[in-house]
Amino acid sequence: MRSLFGRSARGKLGSLLGSVGSLLVASLLVVTATTQTALALPVGNPQEAQEAANQTPTWEELDAAGVDFTAIVALSNCSGSLVRFSTSRTDDYALVLTNGHCLSGFVAAGNAIVDQASSRTFTLLDASARSLGTLRAQRMLYATMTGSDFAIYRLTQTYAQLASRFRVAPLTIASRRPSEGTAVRIVSGYWRRIYSCSIDRFVPELREGTWTFRDSIRFTQPGCETIGGTSGSPIIDFETRAVIGINNTGNESGAMCTLNNPCEVDATGRTTATKGAAYGQQIYQIYSCLDASNNIDLTRAGCTLQKPK
Repeated sequence: MRSLFGRSARGKLGSLLGSVGSLLVASLLVVTATTQTALALPVGNPQEAQEAANQTPTWEELDAAGVDFTAIVALSNCSGSLVRFSTSRTDDYALVLTNGHCLSGFVAAGNAIVDQASSRTFTLLDASARSLGTLRAQRMLYATMTGSDFAIYRLTQTYAQLASRFRVAPLTIASRRPSEGTAVRIVSGYWRRIYSCSIDRFVPELREGTWTFRDSIRFTQPGCETIGGTSGSPIIDFETRAVIGINNTGNESGAMCTLNNPCEVDATGRTTATKGAAYGQQIYQIYSCLDASNNIDLTRAGCTLQKPK
């Protein structure tokens, strides 16, 4: 989980697409359940709020990406997306996907949070990254930072209601593992920025502080040098437009296996760390836990998601 307080996504922009409404950004004080030490979330911060609000992609960036901001959301501190399962129905309550570490605090290693009331809000963007309106959660269905790093919120409106109000359709979470070399786009709602790269390789085990992620996605570079505030951005398959993972971390200083400096552990147990390397986590495993009503059932036979302690 990268902590990038004070860093910004900068660059000389050409013609702007239009003004973007200001993001609501809250400063966060985070303590882990194990150490009770104050930590900075790998997210955007109040000092970056105005820059995030003013930056919009150029036509050149959008054309190069080939993917727009449809169904992308901005959180107060992260990015996310309006998503559906391949088995979702239009009368199901809509879902928003982001990182587990984008909650109000880290989820302890080896744990998961299940089915909690929530009134969190999200800013829904249109194709050109302009604000369409506000979405509100009713429940936080599931969150973990073990094995993967994601959280899913259930909204107060159905997909049909959102389609009627905003003329927007959700992105679909892929039900199968992606392949090396897949061209991807990482779309940040917080920064209104699209990163273009490919899946470089899969990391059997990625360790960061007390957390361990498995079968992690490493991005090719240059192209996906993700920064704070891009946490929770969907990893979108360029060809299918399906969500094949979720952006979550990167090695900041080259340190080994520490917070903000994840290390790779290969199949032989060899551990390495690469400064600047960026990673995402897979989420297709959620399908192993869905019941006939598209609810997450961790007791379902074959469910591979982390269970709560």
